Amino acid sequence: MTTDMIDELLGDARERMTKSVEAIRSEFGSVRTGRASPALLDRINVDYYGTSTPLKQLATISAPEARLLTIQPYDKTSIKAIERAILESDVGLTPNNDGNLIRLGVPELTEERRKQLVRVVRHIAEEGRVAIRNIRRDVMHDLRELKEAGEAGSDDEHRAEVELQKVTDGRIAELDELLKHKEAEILEV
Repeated sequence: MTTDMIDELLGDARERMTKSVEAIRSEFGSVRTGRASPALLDRINVDYYGTSTPLKQLATISAPEARLLTIQPYDKTSIKAIERAILESDVGLTPNNDGNLIRLGVPELTEERRKQLVRVVRHIAEEGRVAIRNIRRDVMHDLRELKEAGEAGSDDEHRAEVELQKVTDGRIAELDELLKHKEAEILEV
């Protein structure tokens, strides 16, 4: 029975760590590289009638050209709020509004902006590493509680901790690989 509980804890840890890596992967998608992508605006929330609402729920976002994003709000009255949210975000794009449609020209990245974006993705990756370490810490705590309650032996606990560390190292290596690719993509001229 104890090995079932330990396996369950390890399985849960694997699943949560994988979800953390996937969350960071999607965060990386919202960081701008040289080309326009609707994912750039995924992190933007708009103050819509007093409620913070994700931009993608308020408008259709498309990339008709390599250097242009268009935002078509479902509600024309929200266009000013959308414009303000984009200006206040860290995306670094200036909205151009014609009353019906917001256009965002995506300029070439300067060397300074590239370095800023590399710092942003490194910060995002570090948040991911911290999340993975927190999951490991929680599961280690649960394993110790099992041992102290007499439901698992020292050997079982030690084996589980070694296995948990392998999973943790693997997920952090996966994050580092994602970071390396994203940095290369940003620095590519």
